Amino acid sequence: MSKDNNTQYFKFNNDESKLAVKDILEAVYIALTEKGYNPVNQIVGYIMSGDPTYITSYKNARYLIMKVERDELLEELLKNYIENNMS
Repeated sequence: MSKDNNTQYFKFNNDESKLAVKDILEAVYIALTEKGYNPVNQIVGYIMSGDPTYITSYKNARYLIMKVERDELLEELLKNYIENNMS
């Protein structure tokens, strides 16, 4: 059996980091909103491209978001969406 036929598993087991991710997303969202940007568009742009210039440096938002891996951001967003929208 080829290695390519096996499902790869990704598991992130750090509850402390997940809490920090939520706090970072909130701080970045607030900073982007206060500067007049559409925070959803800007955060999506950052996650998709990895380009930190999508995030304002206002209130250290760019520094904060770069402390977290993009896959962790996506995991937190998806987890929150599923918890709040799936029954």
